[in-house]
Amino acid sequence: MHRNQLKSQRSQSGSSQAKCSMDAADATVEKLREQCLARGASGIQGLARFFRRLDRDRNRSLDAAELQRGLAELGMALGEAEAQAVCRRWDRDGSGTLDLEEFLRALRPPMSHAREAVIAAAFAKLDRSGDGVVTVEDLRGVYSGRAHPKVRSGEWTEEEVLRHFLDSFDSSDKDGQVGPPRPSFPHCGCPCLGPSQPVCPQVTLAEFQDYYSGVSASVDTDEEFVSMVTRAWGL
Repeated sequence: MHRNQLKSQRSQSGSSQAKCSMDAADATVEKLREQCLARGASGIQGLARFFRRLDRDRNRSLDAAELQRGLAELGMALGEAEAQAVCRRWDRDGSGTLDLEEFLRALRPPMSHAREAVIAAAFAKLDRSGDGVVTVEDLRGVYSGRAHPKVRSGEWTEEEVLRHFLDSFDSSDKDGQVGPPRPSFPHCGCPCLGPSQPVCPQVTLAEFQDYYSGVSASVDTDEEFVSMVTRAWGL
C-alpha cells in the first residue's frame, strides 16, 4: 500500500510540474503576443515573417538559443528558462526544439469561428488553382491593379502591382512557402522560371492568417470583422 501511495504521489508531482511548465510557456506567449500587438496590426505578421526567415535550414523548428537570439534582435527579452519552457511546450517530436508553425499559430490572437471562416473563404477565393498558395496568376481577374496610381502614371505595370500586393503577405524571402524553396514555378504564369529571374511571390493560408490575426485584434465585434473582409474581397 505504501509503495502504491509513493507511486501515486510521484505521478501527481510529475503531472503538476508539467502543468506548471505549460502554464509558464502559455504566459510567455501571451506576453509576446501583447508586445507584438503593441506594435500595431502588423506586429504578429512581422514576428512570423522574422522567424520563418530565421529558420535557415527550413526544418520548421527552432531551439531555445535560436528563439532567444531571434527575440533579442526584435527587442523582446526572453530568459533562458522561459525559452526552454516555450520549446518544450511546442515540441511535437521530442527533439527538444520548438515546432515553428504550431508556435506561430499559438501566438496569433484567438479568433472566433466566424472570423476564421471568413478568412479561409477569402483565401479560397484568391487561390483559384486550389493548390494551397496564391500566386500572381491566381490574382488575375480577382484583384485588379489598373486603377493603382503607379500603373496610371506608367511607373509600374499591372503585374508589378500584383507582385507588390502579394509581397505584403509573403513571409519567406518572396517564395511564399514554409519549407524548401522551389527553383521554379511553372504554373504561376510569371517570368520566374530560372535562378536569374525574379522569384514569384506566393502566399500560404498561414501567412494570410498571420496578417489578418493582427487586423482582427483591433476589430471589436465579429460582425464588423466579417463585414470588413467580405467587402474587401467581394465574398
